[in-house]
Amino acid sequence: MQNIKAHRLRAVLTMLIVAFGIMALVGILTAIDGLKNSIAENFQMMGANTFTISNRQMIVLGGRHRSNRYMPISYNEVREFKKRFVFPGVCSVFSRARGAVTLRYRDKKTNPNIDVSGIDENYLRTAGLELAKGRNFTPYELNSGSRSVIIGSEIAEKLFGDADPIGKKIAMMSGKYKVTGVLKSNGASIGMSPDRKCFITLSHLRQQYYRPGMNFTINFMVSHRELLDAATDEAKGLFRVIRKLKLDEDNNFTITKSDTISQLLIENLKYVTLAAIIIALITLLGASVGLMNIMLVAVSERTREIGVRKALGVTNVAIRDQFLVESVVITELGGLFGIFLGIALGNVVTHFTGGSFTVPWLWVFIAVFISLTVGLLSGLYPARKASKLNPIEALRFE
Repeated sequence: MQNIKAHRLRAVLTMLIVAFGIMALVGILTAIDGLKNSIAENFQMMGANTFTISNRQMIVLGGRHRSNRYMPISYNEVREFKKRFVFPGVCSVFSRARGAVTLRYRDKKTNPNIDVSGIDENYLRTAGLELAKGRNFTPYELNSGSRSVIIGSEIAEKLFGDADPIGKKIAMMSGKYKVTGVLKSNGASIGMSPDRKCFITLSHLRQQYYRPGMNFTINFMVSHRELLDAATDEAKGLFRVIRKLKLDEDNNFTITKSDTISQLLIENLKYVTLAAIIIALITLLGASVGLMNIMLVAVSERTREIGVRKALGVTNVAIRDQFLVESVVITELGGLFGIFLGIALGNVVTHFTGGSFTVPWLWVFIAVFISLTVGLLSGLYPARKASKLNPIEALRFE
């Protein structure tokens, strides 16, 4: 440490070289871990024990399409499924009314990007949504198709500010709707936040906005997570019967577990992770070359010191270890500084993706090991060169 302090400027520059390499590694991987957590949290919005039955999209092959086999899921089909599917759990049905609508209250209005869906009494539960204010739709509202609406927190803030929106009427699409509830904020998420959504009753949707080919979707939440696979298989078999599919016909619908899409996105992130690791390792390679060069300069500058120590009886091994330990200490100090910068930088990126604070402990330990390795490899040659200096020639060095 005294030698490092005696050559403070050179030591600091060396530490910075290593620190920036470690910062690139830890920072990128911290951001990726934060992004993975954000994806997982956003898709857990539906619950970890939920699956969705939706219409299979039309597939185009060789310029031809077979749209007759991918008919929308009708209301009669979802109603029959709810009646016949007796697996322990909660079933809900919803359908999208219209996208890109504008909501108005007096002289205030939202951007024209509000998503409107018709839901039943169980949808909020199966979607993992909670109310911050107000209530869910009553049985009377659900059956009569009354003009009631549940809005997201961002909509409530835009239209009402600090005022209580419950009981107020907002203009939407073809009429005015009474606000019965406001959803809890889910914060910034990756394109699927309910904060910019509003929900009307499914019966009102069918009465006022029914259109040919309207598609309905089923959510089902099983009572226990371990029953999800069994429930999915049973639901697939029942829905094939409901849609009158033959044994040799493919499913013309899709069953998606709540974590399937998130796992797919996270799986695709492994390529980004690999690219980040390669870039960071290239940076560290440059850092190690720079460190070796600085250590060679240090050996040259301290040749006379080495000669004096050898003349006093210090062994070659002790001289080698002296320079090797100095190299390792410098790289470890730089590595720790780089880890701190990397975690800070990575979490800044994570903040903008809506994720929570993340410390990638695995990569922290890997970064410490890499710093040690860089110090050993970069310092080994200069240390061996210093240990093999001729003491008489070293003493005469000007």
